Amino acid sequence: MSRRNKTRKVLIGLAAAALAGGAFAVSTGMSSAGESCAGLDTALQNNLTFIADQKANPDALSDARIANRQAVVDLINQRRATAGCTGDVVAQPPAVAQPPAVAQPPAVAQPPAVAQPPAVAQPPAATKPATQAPAEEEQAGEKGDVVCKGSTVTLSGEAGAPAASSGTFPIGTTLRVTNLDNNKSITVKVATPSGSCVLLNDAAFEQVRESGKFLIRRAVIERVG
Repeated sequence: MSRRNKTRKVLIGLAAAALAGGAFAVSTGMSSAGESCAGLDTALQNNLTFIADQKANPDALSDARIANRQAVVDLINQRRATAGCTGDVVAQPPAVAQPPAVAQPPAVAQPPAVAQPPAVAQPPAATKPATQAPAEEEQAGEKGDVVCKGSTVTLSGEAGAPAASSGTFPIGTTLRVTNLDNNKSITVKVATPSGSCVLLNDAAFEQVRESGKFLIRRAVIERVG
């Protein structure tokens, strides 16, 4: 093989490697530039804590939730490796169950009150037509298609303007997430892929979470666009 042909093959090989690296960055939506190890470590710990909690308190949907969240853990670990994060991240210990309250003795019965003379009857007030309370899945406002019933929502650890990531819906899909524990909701677009139905980035999760909590257990997820 001539030296010229050998040089040409080396250049072609380097070009192919660069093209493959660029394709990987596009397909994952990530790069090492701008990654925050603190944010990635927080997201990893939250997901590990969620998995540990599901294992400690399993129900009929725990296996599916654990599988989805493990996919998120794998993705975050890839990003931590790319960003050069070396911290040792472990799950937070599950909350210790509180002992049942001690039953109180029954209250002593009070003597019957002296009967009062009947009050003068007042004319009935005009009644207003009752309004039906909205169902839990419609409390977020304009009704959308409710999706991923029974799913919980946590944060992805990504920075930036309010947005979501999803392994169920394509990038550009508009989703509304409602926290039924405080009746707060937010409408965001899917910006990146993940292994869950929906994960909220830091800015979006901060608008709907309860103080001190990093998981929305009673969530309604709607596809609105």
